[in-house]
Amino acid sequence: MSHFLSKYKLEIAGLFVGAIAGFCYWYFVGCASGQCAITSKPLNSSLYGAISGALIFGLFKKNESKSNS
Repeated sequence: MSHFLSKYKLEIAGLFVGAIAGFCYWYFVGCASGQCAITSKPLNSSLYGAISGALIFGLFKKNESKSNS
């Protein structure tokens, strides 16, 4: 389990940061009419933010080079 956490620590951090950012977006901006698919509910907005955060934080991961020598 600790190997998994150390391997994906940036993505996990991105999940938390993105979920918080998504919730804040819903809280401060949101959708007054309720017809917006993502921002009409806090769960939708938080999940979308969590996935986006994990993907964005994953871009900053260093590649592990494997040599076949």
